[in-house]
Amino acid sequence: MPGPIDLHAHSSVSDGTETPAELIAAADAAGLSAVAITDHDSTAGWDEAITAASGTGLTLVPGMEMSTQLDYASVHVLAYLFDPTNAALMEETARVRKERLTRAESMVRRISADYDLAWDDVLEQARGTTVGRPHIADALVARGIVTDRSAAFATILHWRGGYYRPHYAPTPLTGVRLITEAGGVAVIAHPGAAGAARVLTDDVVSQLVDAGLAGFELHHRDNPPEQRERLQRLADRYGLITTGSSDYHGTGKPNRLGENSTTQEMLERIVDRATGTAPFRSEPRAATE
Repeated sequence: MPGPIDLHAHSSVSDGTETPAELIAAADAAGLSAVAITDHDSTAGWDEAITAASGTGLTLVPGMEMSTQLDYASVHVLAYLFDPTNAALMEETARVRKERLTRAESMVRRISADYDLAWDDVLEQARGTTVGRPHIADALVARGIVTDRSAAFATILHWRGGYYRPHYAPTPLTGVRLITEAGGVAVIAHPGAAGAARVLTDDVVSQLVDAGLAGFELHHRDNPPEQRERLQRLADRYGLITTGSSDYHGTGKPNRLGENSTTQEMLERIVDRATGTAPFRSEPRAATE
């Protein structure tokens, strides 16, 4: 029987702790049959992940988690199998990455007034990738100021902590349109999480469907049961794809690969809908005597 299908995983290209090759090795070791690499606003890990997947028997779904926001609430949109050379989508995600860096510098300046933290500490954690709040969290851990990422986000990096600064992101409507126009398949990530659930009203969902929204990440640890029921009703109403994923970040989060899974039918619906690029379907290496 084929292994689980996990369509939401991050590498060190964004805020995961494993390189794309290490992410693929972890997915293989976890017994997955398919995995998506979905770094924040970046496709920079695709090539390494494809190379690493060769010979594993894994199906690799190239993707991205696009940052969007509505009424100050983050609404992340998973983008699958889009054209990575699409100018409009690439320009928008480049702007988001640039704004995230500016925001991070501003936050670190404020934090450093009260804690022993320097910008170089954060850059050391980012290892050349675009700096985000998870890298600030890792720097706080390395300096012994907090115990782990979760503690950092619950205190110093929380929006109530006094150091938080917002950053630019397009609206979900713009994000869905850009992904769809790039031949991709747009699925709202963890739509039942507190902030997203507040702004994803039935009317907003209807507008997103009209713009090309393909589905919801229904099975995710941040979606409480009552939200899953509501989202399933909406998915049934509009004939949407529903997925299950881990939102894996290596050691950066407690989420484990395959803890939620997508059905083969739903994966094939994503593949059939996409026109931007195709999944990489690897054949397993032949056994040696």
